[in-house]
Amino acid sequence: MIEQSPALAQSRRPPPAPAAAWLSETRALLVLAGPLVVTNLAQQAIMVTDVVMLGRLSTEALAAAALGNVVYFFAWLLGMGPAHAVAPMVAQVLGARPEARAAVRRITRMALWGVLLTSAPLVAMMLATSPILTALGQDPRLAEDAGRYIAVVAVGLPFTLLFQVLRNFTTAVGRPNAGLWVMLAAIVWNAVFNYALIWGHFGFPALGIVGAGLATASSSVFSCVALLALCYGLPGLRRYRILRRWRRPDWPAFRELFRLGVPIGLTLIFEAMLFNMATLLVGTFGAVQVAAHQVALSFASVTFMVPLGVAMAATVRVGLHAGAGDLRAARRAGLTAMAAGIALTGVSAYVMAAHGEAVARLYLSGDDAGTAEVIALAVVFLKVAAAFQLFDAQQVVAALALRGLKDARMPMLIAAGSYWLAGAPVGLLLGLALGLQGLGVWIGLAFSLAVAAVLMTWRFDRLTRASR
Repeated sequence: MIEQSPALAQSRRPPPAPAAAWLSETRALLVLAGPLVVTNLAQQAIMVTDVVMLGRLSTEALAAAALGNVVYFFAWLLGMGPAHAVAPMVAQVLGARPEARAAVRRITRMALWGVLLTSAPLVAMMLATSPILTALGQDPRLAEDAGRYIAVVAVGLPFTLLFQVLRNFTTAVGRPNAGLWVMLAAIVWNAVFNYALIWGHFGFPALGIVGAGLATASSSVFSCVALLALCYGLPGLRRYRILRRWRRPDWPAFRELFRLGVPIGLTLIFEAMLFNMATLLVGTFGAVQVAAHQVALSFASVTFMVPLGVAMAATVRVGLHAGAGDLRAARRAGLTAMAAGIALTGVSAYVMAAHGEAVARLYLSGDDAGTAEVIALAVVFLKVAAAFQLFDAQQVVAALALRGLKDARMPMLIAAGSYWLAGAPVGLLLGLALGLQGLGVWIGLAFSLAVAAVLMTWRFDRLTRASR
């Protein structure tokens, strides 16, 4: 008998009674979302490890890496489109034909092709990090160090994108634990090689910031190779034989990956650019403002990994039902995910609103007047971030539920309008014209996410309304 994943088996059962259907969908969603949430948090742990170790090396090294990562993150977003399109495409195929292994293999193979083809120009862009940062007015010495760091990190970019394709494949077929195991191992790998290559332990040379880049690149290679090994080592994944007939193209699947992937990538870029603009704007208000901003944004970024994991699960659950032609179940899956995302995020929102000082002291120590001023301002920002977090949870779950319906173009337009026609002007008006500074910027961010949440939810309701 051919083994079935829990997600696929769930999609083939006869429809239960209405109340039981909601409970069944909730269970299926949480089983899928749990490993995704932990995997997302593990990725954050790797980033924190890099920051801590570079900070211990020197302030200049940390600053250079931060500047270089702006270029790296932009390249990563541009290359992630085909990877993000894998989950909805595979989910819909399996929803329609649960044993369609050849179709799943073709989609995954074309996504691997896609990220390999896009990696070359993106790596070339990363190799120009130093002149790019210099042209943007950054300190030439920091720009040079950032260029040295990213030149090494660039080696790992294709492997990072390949890993994301494999992770989305394993998630869509109901095996999210594979990516989780790899990411937990990657935390250890990254920490050990950072320690060894930055300071020259275990017989390795002390390479400083270049060593940090090598550790990051090697972690990307490890993650990709390890997940590919699990794709061939675990029975539930091995049966797809994703590299079989590797050289055979499937141009319709290839085109669809980019038709979905390009707007998905642009949506991510619109959001990332808004937050980068917010950081740069707050930076003009002085060191206290930007320090408080970074505390609030850092904590919100970590807690956001929870609704993001729920949203990723929503893509698969909605996609499975949509592929099966059951729009009612697809609607139920999306609404269940939205409720779960808000409920889980409510915990972190409460912590931000009620215990902001304790959160700020996780990042700052000391009792001097400067630190006290940063903490007091961070507490204010965190209160806004509590509402911000709830809106962010709703918009990301709704957006990824729409992705499960293969609806990518309209969410892209909604994101562009919400962030740049609504949120950015409000942030500029309140922060600059009305003198609220960082608080005004944070209100603008919260407003942009509120608009996105309303419009993404409206869009999902409109596309699934006929099933009510």
